[in-house]
Order: sequence, then C-alpha cells, then structure tokens
Amino acid sequence: MEKWLIQTKKADFNGLGNKFNISPVIARIIRNRDIISEEEFKEYLDADIEELYSPFLLKGMEETVRIIVAAINDRKKIRVIGDYDIDGICSGYILTSGIERLGGIVDFDVPERIADGYGLNERLIRKAYDDGIELIITCDNGIAASSQVKLAKQLGINIVITDHHEVPFEITEGGKIYILPEADAVIDQKQPDCTYPFKELCGAGITYKVIDAIYESVYLNGTYTIDVANDVKSEDIISKEEFMREFLVFAAIATVGDIVDLVSENRTIVKNGLKHINDIDNKGLKALIEANELTGKVISSYHISFIIGPCINAGGRLDTARKAFELFRCTSENEAVIKAIELKDINDERKEMTAFYTEKALDILKNDDRYKNQNVIVVYLHDCHESLAGIIAGRIKEIYYKPVFVLTDCEEGVKGSGRSIEGYSMYEEMVKADTRFRQENTTDEHLFIKYGGHKMAAGLSIDKDRIDIFREYLNSSDGITEDMLVEKVWIDVALPFEYLSFDFIEQLDILEPFGRANERPVFAEKCRINRIRVFGKNRNVISLSVRNEAGTTIDATCFEEEVVFMDYLKNKFSETDVDNALNGRENNIRLSIIYYPEINEYRGFKNIRVVIKRYS
Repeated sequence: MEKWLIQTKKADFNGLGNKFNISPVIARIIRNRDIISEEEFKEYLDADIEELYSPFLLKGMEETVRIIVAAINDRKKIRVIGDYDIDGICSGYILTSGIERLGGIVDFDVPERIADGYGLNERLIRKAYDDGIELIITCDNGIAASSQVKLAKQLGINIVITDHHEVPFEITEGGKIYILPEADAVIDQKQPDCTYPFKELCGAGITYKVIDAIYESVYLNGTYTIDVANDVKSEDIISKEEFMREFLVFAAIATVGDIVDLVSENRTIVKNGLKHINDIDNKGLKALIEANELTGKVISSYHISFIIGPCINAGGRLDTARKAFELFRCTSENEAVIKAIELKDINDERKEMTAFYTEKALDILKNDDRYKNQNVIVVYLHDCHESLAGIIAGRIKEIYYKPVFVLTDCEEGVKGSGRSIEGYSMYEEMVKADTRFRQENTTDEHLFIKYGGHKMAAGLSIDKDRIDIFREYLNSSDGITEDMLVEKVWIDVALPFEYLSFDFIEQLDILEPFGRANERPVFAEKCRINRIRVFGKNRNVISLSVRNEAGTTIDATCFEEEVVFMDYLKNKFSETDVDNALNGRENNIRLSIIYYPEINEYRGFKNIRVVIKRYS
C-alpha cells in the first residue's frame, strides 16, 4: 500500500531563486530536503570540502592520532582490520594507504564472511598476535567487539576502534546501558557522549577523518612529528588537498555504497569525491571502471550504487573481500585489468543467484498462509548463499514494504540479514527481542549467537530452533504500526509538462549526488496516452507518447515488464482503449504519473522526455 503526498513546505522561493541564481522550482526542491536558512542553502549548493567539521570534534580522535603517530615512529607493526563490504574495503584502503604514505609499517586483514562472520573475531586477533602485530585499528566494525578487544589487550596488542554503527546497549528498568569496548581509543560518532555535529558518517567517512587529523597534526599544526615523514624535504611535501584526494574518492564511493543519508558532510564528501574519480591514479579503480564500460563517462552516484559498488561487494559475497582491496592496491595495469574483470564476473554470477533465490523467497511468501498477517517478514531460505540474504531482503522489502529478515543455513546454525522501512528501528527491535527472551527464560543466555546493525539494516546469527521465536517476538512487538506499513511517496512539485525546458533539466544537476535522503526530484502530472510501444530484449521498456490536460505532448518511458504494465491497463480500461493506444489511435486511457525529466540524445538529436516512476 502506498500514499502519494505532495511536499508543501513554505519559503520565499522566488527570493531564494534570485539570490542563488536558480529556478524557484529548484529552490522549492531544495527546501523539500529540509534545507531552511540561506546559510543552509549556501552549504547545500556550494558543498565546500573546506567546510567539513574538524576531525578533532570526534570523541577519541586526539588519542587515536597520538597512538598511530607513536606506532609509526616506533616502527611498530600495524594491522588494519576492515569488513567484507564496500564500506569496510574502502575504509580499510584509506587507513592502510594513508598510514603507509605517512611512513608506517602496516597491512590489512578482513574477516571471511562464511568462516568468520561480521567484524572483529578471535581468529583475527590470534592471527595478528602470531604475526607480531603490535597495533590493530578496526574500520567499519569493532564497536560491538568487547570480548575480542579484551582478548587483544590480554595478548598485549594495542587496539583502536573506528566504527560508525550503533553502540550496543542493554535495556534495563533504568533505561539503556551502553556497552563500549575497552580499547585504547574508540571513535564512533554514535557514542552517547560524542558531541560531533553530524552522526551519519559511514566507516570510510570516519577513516577519512582519521587520516585528515594525522596529516593536520604532523604537517599543518606541528602537534606531532613523524620521523619517517619528516625526513622528506619541506618542498617535497604535497598539499593536504593533494594528499587527501584519493582518500576522498574512496570515502565518496563507500558513502554511496553503504546507503547512508546523503546530507550535510556525506553529500559534500560524495559531491567532491565523484568530481575526482577519473582524476586519481588508482590503477585498480580505473580498471574496474573500464571493465564496466564507463571509461570517459561522468561517474554519478547511480553508477556507484548499481554498477561499481556491487562489483566491489561481490568478492566479499561469493569469494573474498581481499580481491577488491588488492585490486585498489595494484601497481600493475595488467594485473589490475585481470582482477577487475574477475570481480565483474563474480558480480554477474551473484546477479543470477540473487534472481533465483528472490523468486524462491517470493514463492514461499505467496504460498505460506502464516505470512499474510505478519507485519515483519522473517523468511528462511536454507540453501541460499548467506551473502545474498541482505540483497534479497531489500528486494522483498521493496515489493511488500515491510521490514524483512532473510535467514540461511551456515556452519554455526543460521545467519541472516535484515532491511527495514522508515520508522522501524531494526537494531532496537532486535535488542528488545533479545531482552524479552532472557526475561521470559530467566537466563543470561541470549536469543542470538551474534547480532548488530542500525535502524535500517541488521545482521544476525541464531540457532535454527529459535527462528520461530524470533519471528513471533518481532511480530508481537509494539515497534511496528499500521501507519509505518503505508509507504509515503513524496512528490516535490505538481509540475506541468510545459514547464520543462533544457535549462531547467540541466539545473537539476546541481542537486546531485542523489541517494538516500537526497533522492532524485520527482514531479506529478495527469496525462492521456497517445501511443504505446514496447522495446527491449526482455520486453521491459515501455515507450509512450503522452499529453497533459493543456495539450502538451511529450515522450515518456516506463521501465517495467510488458505483462505488468499491460495487465494494469486492461484491468482499468477497456480492451478497445488498450488496442487503440497500441496502434496510436484516440483512446480514453488517463493516468496520474510520478516522473522525472531528462534530456535524451540520439544520433546528435536532443529532446526532452520523462521517465515514469509510478502510475495510477
């Protein structure tokens, strides 16, 4: 179920348009993203990288810089431990390469998805000890690793946690009690007493800040000296902007790929990072862009989300995340090309497997009556590859618009991933389920073997015989309401076709990058269909000629399977009307559409068309 709503936020759109030299409609769209004051408008439009908050506002940053600089100077062996997704790989690349360029002895390790599961674990700690590692730095993980941190300290290894996930907590009669690992330093903007102004940085955003802070402390402020770094003559020291450029690109890639809100600092990081994605001399990234036939194109957040990002994630899903990390560390162009093609091939295999098991999950939901009245879906696919659970959960969520957990068999029982909807805090509901289990069973034993996450996504491992308990707890909780289950589709403006122009559509580019919390603007219009044609190998490109009530005619495209679109029309209009539309004849088909405009170029000819996102 969905409800269409038009944004009605108020402002002096003409005044803002004149002040910032933008269309009043563009000003309205920006206001719709909760940008209110002129200062906020300027920040949004400028996205100035120099205006990022100081990294030293992060709790734990001063101590982290001191520890890392000391380790570099003392020639200690440092190990960065990341995670097996795009954020863990990119944040690991930033930390490892940054410390190395500052003169540190550093290497990288990452958990194996199937053998280790998420994040820091005992095997990785003991391996670090056996390898003579003296300092571990985590990235994109570690905030929930209290017992593993304790083991590292017992073995004499210093450890710094950099993470961005929710801090674990227990619910007591007195409220939440937060559980922080007893590391030498902890950076996580979600620590309850961290006053950092922006709480939505991803793991790579945090590590970008760490390297930024070290550079500033050594080269700009003189707070610390690094013996190796300071052997370099002053005239050979590159600028901060040049030193940080490649790390900015990888922070941008991770920020888009980890699906954090593209607002404030995140939007600034992505907007500036993507500008330089074709400029940096990273052979692995260039090879991955080439393998996906994107060389020479302007890389947008769309390409990261749906083309490049999935390739980076693919290694960690079906093979090892080391493949992506090693790709970005390549110094040989030939080696980079081979590794990039291999990652793309793995991703193509992943796509096929995902499609198969998504269909299998949908069949289960359709044929099992117990799911019909459940507001939180917990579906068990025993033979699905565990790395696909999160993707499948996301796809089912889009179809049913309910929170979804997909569980699969693994060596230690059952593993799973969840994807949520607006308003439903997935991690908090798991904490409540775990607390209820212990209270009802009067035991210190937990419902889960392991779990973690945040509002919109979560991961877990659990004993197979507790799946039904987990499902029942989630569905009997007061954490989900009927109102949450109505998807609210927000429309920026009811915009007639005649308002569209090349200049207006080009102005829309200033709103990029698009992503979560800064979605591509969409508009609403009522129209009649002049003609319908269907294209594409899979018959999933619906090409239309439509006209609005004012008589303005425009080309439109809807990317949907022919059978779905035609069934909708046949159920709502007569067969004669549908047949007439297919043959370009007068008919009575009228649709309300949500669309975005674009400039279509074919053989040197440009025209304006609209892409239909939803219709009724």
